[in-house]
Amino acid sequence: MPKSKVQNVLFTIVMAFVMVYALVCYNIALDKGGMSNEIFLIAFHEIVIMLPVAFVLEFFIVEKSATKLAFRIVTPQDRPIFITLAISSMIVCIMCPIMSFIATLLFAHAGNQLIAVWIQKTFMNFPVAFFWQIFIAGPLVRNLFGFFNKKSK
Repeated sequence: MPKSKVQNVLFTIVMAFVMVYALVCYNIALDKGGMSNEIFLIAFHEIVIMLPVAFVLEFFIVEKSATKLAFRIVTPQDRPIFITLAISSMIVCIMCPIMSFIATLLFAHAGNQLIAVWIQKTFMNFPVAFFWQIFIAGPLVRNLFGFFNKKSK
């Protein structure tokens, strides 16, 4: 895990990219009726907007709130994996509705159905965001980060 402010910034950027890119691809696939190779390229049009938004939210607001919420469930004496999973879960619980709302505003053309479309997007995104974070993105980015930290020492 990050030890300095610079490491925390880099970690947050990489984690935000892995999460946002996957969820943007997922949402585009939902809109198009299925996954195709072109979606991986189309996603870069949205990620230019969504990645900075996710980074700012995560780094300046959500991380602190998620940590406070997580420590209502776990204690500092718990095993580190339980603390990590609790914080990661809380981040998804906070970020998913916020990012789904922003995506609804910017890309869904929801019109007067904004609230309904946002709720639907949130319910569609949450399980994917949660499982992607816990089983793929989280371990991948933490291991990648750990590997480069060992290399730099």
